[in-house]
Amino acid sequence: MRLFASCYYKGTNYYGWQKQPNVKTVEETIENALSKFFGNQPINIYGAGRTDAGVHAFGQKFHFDIEDTEIDLDRLLYSVNQMLPPDIKIDDIEEVEESFHARFSAKSKMYTYTILEQSKDPFLYDTVYFHPEKIDIDKLKEVLNYFVGTHNFKNFTSKEEDDNNFVREIYSINVDRNVDLIYITFTGEGFMRYMIRMMVGTALRICEKDLDPAMVVEMLNENSPREVTPYKAPACGLTLVDVLY
Repeated sequence: MRLFASCYYKGTNYYGWQKQPNVKTVEETIENALSKFFGNQPINIYGAGRTDAGVHAFGQKFHFDIEDTEIDLDRLLYSVNQMLPPDIKIDDIEEVEESFHARFSAKSKMYTYTILEQSKDPFLYDTVYFHPEKIDIDKLKEVLNYFVGTHNFKNFTSKEEDDNNFVREIYSINVDRNVDLIYITFTGEGFMRYMIRMMVGTALRICEKDLDPAMVVEMLNENSPREVTPYKAPACGLTLVDVLY
């Protein structure tokens, strides 16, 4: 029996989603809770994607298989949430076809990067990027617009190699301001390691130094030598909002 779940978490206390030796991760924390519910049977979950250390999620998705075909899903949801720490919650579990895969069945992903134009706010600590100066929102939109479409993002990821030659399609990038908060929402087929943070970091650098936004075009040129951007926005401002199927 294959089960599909949606969860959200604050990633501050975790070394990312994917389990790794000797560090606390979201994936392993959820697996341990599920395993305990099922009498300490090993449970492996398969996420829709990875989030880096310190990155949050409102709509992370994952699936896992169990042998029990008569499980009470409401009881499972309630019990596992009682075992999870307060910074992780599963908000839905449903049965799906055996052919469904949380990662490979996904059509697109949506992330939001949040910036606060202040130096400090105790209530938003660890969930936004504090930017002490005002940002030229029009120029920020202009820079980010160059990333929309299908491009080679080899200079905007730390990956050493990629099966698709670093080519990804970004469907849209929307920038909204609410007083001092700026929300940058990315929707695309998929994103590589640090890709969004590097795009945001580069865009902010261009705005701060009043550089030519068109310099992004050359950085996206697949024929240019690989020179990964040194500008990477902090992890705390990034949230996986949803995975669409």
